[in-house]
Amino acid sequence: MSDKSLKVAVIGGGSSYTPELIDGLIRYHHQLPVTDLYLVDIEEGRRKLEIVGGLARRMIEHANLPIRLHLTLDRREAIRGASYVLTQIRVGMLDARALDERIPLRHNCIGQETTGAGGMAKALRTIPVILDICRDIEELAPTAWLINFTNPAGIITEAVLKHSRVRTIGLCNLPIHTRMQIAQVMGVAPDEVDIEMVGINHLNWTQRVLIRGADRTQEVLQAFDNGEGLKVKNIPDHDWGEGFLRSLGSLPCSYLRYYYLKDRMLDDQLKQLEQGETRADVIKRLEQELFEIYQNPDLYVKPKQLDQRGGAWYSEAAVQLIASIHNNRKDIQIVNTRNNGIIPFLPKDAAIEVPCVISGSGASPLSLSKPLSPAVRGLLQVVKAYEELTIEAAVHGDYHSALHALMIHPLVGTAALARAILDDLIAAHRKYLPQFS
Repeated sequence: MSDKSLKVAVIGGGSSYTPELIDGLIRYHHQLPVTDLYLVDIEEGRRKLEIVGGLARRMIEHANLPIRLHLTLDRREAIRGASYVLTQIRVGMLDARALDERIPLRHNCIGQETTGAGGMAKALRTIPVILDICRDIEELAPTAWLINFTNPAGIITEAVLKHSRVRTIGLCNLPIHTRMQIAQVMGVAPDEVDIEMVGINHLNWTQRVLIRGADRTQEVLQAFDNGEGLKVKNIPDHDWGEGFLRSLGSLPCSYLRYYYLKDRMLDDQLKQLEQGETRADVIKRLEQELFEIYQNPDLYVKPKQLDQRGGAWYSEAAVQLIASIHNNRKDIQIVNTRNNGIIPFLPKDAAIEVPCVISGSGASPLSLSKPLSPAVRGLLQVVKAYEELTIEAAVHGDYHSALHALMIHPLVGTAALARAILDDLIAAHRKYLPQFS
């Protein structure tokens, strides 16, 4: 490739989310002039890759952009010489997610794909694959940036930071989604809102909101206290209870409902299971519908049905991050990166999710405007310890690290229960957990 080429590789290119990414690359091509885009998947994902690839090609041709699109099952070909590698994989696909949700529920525990027992199972399957991808990057594209969107994004990012030399940033659409919702509730434009979201991926709190530079945090808390609160497509929208947000002094992300409203969330899941399905089954139906829509030869834009998938603003978050690195913008975005003392009570090598200055050197976290409260600190320390243990278990096949991770997690919490769930998860996913053999 020439010096002016810009190669981007997407691992998991057959994902139903990919048209979101293509849409972003098209809209921001003037800032991020990609010349070669590689969508790569595994043999089991060949059909999806071909369908998504067909739509992606029509979108690019309709936009009349000079992006060369490549579809391949050869991961090393995709990575070789890339400037940016994006990971959006699901090891075991949606069948594995269904097990992650159903098995904890059998034991009367919340089953969720990014946290608790289900989140740990996903991490155990995913971390070895991600680290294998990192070895390819180290060999074939040593200066590339790995932008990880694979869940659980914070745990994956920390595993890469600790166990590879690859330059990486973890990304989630939740921060930008939060900013958009605050703007909507407050009746202002999104670019007039700045937020200080602090914590770790899917366990974070917005503790400061600036609108046109003025601190409006208390007004925002009041507005959400009297309304439905932050919501996303894939999480039931229970209200927090009157006065709760003001007492907490911050706006918890939607995933914190699994902790603060555990009984109600578990009851929802058990009722859904009684009807014979979990969220994974809903997603399977939605994906089937999406891939049928994607095959329409007259479709050349991202279909509106994709918004129901739960990945709103993915393209905005992903492309803005890459464009800021590429153009050395030094703007502020909320991403997953190394702590380095920003949250003083967490390990320096932990991955945290906080506002960062994004430049050609990567993500530099900003100092926080105020210390985190004990109510936030206590939960954050426990769940971060669970993440550390989960990474140890995934990398070394350490059963007891996995057991202790579940024992201390607030959504599991006892030795006997942790052991029973862990044994069931390992047995169900043995094909994808060779490190435990």
